[in-house]
Amino acid sequence: MDTKLILKEALHLHPAEKLQLIELLTKSLNKPDEKIEQIWSVESEKRYKALKAGKVKTVPLSKIIERYK
Repeated sequence: MDTKLILKEALHLHPAEKLQLIELLTKSLNKPDEKIEQIWSVESEKRYKALKAGKVKTVPLSKIIERYK
């Protein structure tokens, strides 16, 4: 179906139906990419282990805020 036709028909929907359509479309855009989620899972575990092993140094939030004022 043509996008322009879909839009034209959607504009004739009742307000509640438009909201429902918006919600469904928004949810379809917010689906996490499983491959990226897996990559971040591995990376976050690696960073956590490095922190616990003392291989990285933390910076207090107050210093970060002060740096960007």
